[in-house]
Amino acid sequence: MHPAPSVILFTTLSGAGFGFLACLSLGLLPVAGWAAFVAWGLAYGLAVAGLLASTFHLGNPQRALRAFTQWRTSWLSREGWASVATLALAAPGAAQAVFGWPTGDWTRVTGLLAAAMAVVTILCTAMIYAQLRTVPRWHHWTVPLSFLSFAAAGGLILAAPGAYAALGCLILGAVLLLQFDRGDRQFALAGSTLAAATGLGPSVRPFAPANTSPNYIMREMIFQVGRKHALKLRGLALILGALLPAALMLTLPSGPVASALAFTSYLAGAFAQRWLFFAEARHVVSHYYGQA
Repeated sequence: MHPAPSVILFTTLSGAGFGFLACLSLGLLPVAGWAAFVAWGLAYGLAVAGLLASTFHLGNPQRALRAFTQWRTSWLSREGWASVATLALAAPGAAQAVFGWPTGDWTRVTGLLAAAMAVVTILCTAMIYAQLRTVPRWHHWTVPLSFLSFAAAGGLILAAPGAYAALGCLILGAVLLLQFDRGDRQFALAGSTLAAATGLGPSVRPFAPANTSPNYIMREMIFQVGRKHALKLRGLALILGALLPAALMLTLPSGPVASALAFTSYLAGAFAQRWLFFAEARHVVSHYYGQA
């Protein structure tokens, strides 16, 4: 499918933001005063920036609020409500850390609820894609696992630099390898072929192109990336997104410098993986255009 920059920014930044919010809400980074203002501000900034980026892909961004009305049937709508709940539940903990208000059981409860809702938000984002049977590469449990692993790794790099962050990055690397392997086989395992769709037998083939010039479906639903380029991007995603941040977390002294370097590498790898996530996703409609 066509990798839209806005959707790549949305899934990458919001995942890292909500992962960091979950870590802060659980108390993995005990900060106060200006340090808390910077940490919580970064978490909120990443989460909100990602959510705002998602509206850039809409034909009428001013109608984005209507997405909140479809929570019964739409994972996008559920994600919207979950994200608002997460941001609201995390606010008491942020205010307490920044302004030094007295702690209490209620702030611990809201922190736990905020962390739980952050996980729910990330799962809802992943299910926007994992629910689609028409894109076999996405219709698999490794997609939610990948989104959660990216969020956890990003949050731990910022909140708990050191062994825990390195472990999170290594787990992310293992999940990426699993997702690449299973994704390559999903289209064949789904049994989606032109013969199966038409019921005309294994020897059926298109007689003529469905269109004489590219149309909207071909631009948005069909995107081809060369295998050699895909392998290079997979390597970049694995090295920059998981292995290099893990190495930096283990070799550099814990602190802002290590976290900044590791998070920059992580973001570069996340952008590469997320671009590939869309570029490699083959929609079953590609059968009818002879590009499957």
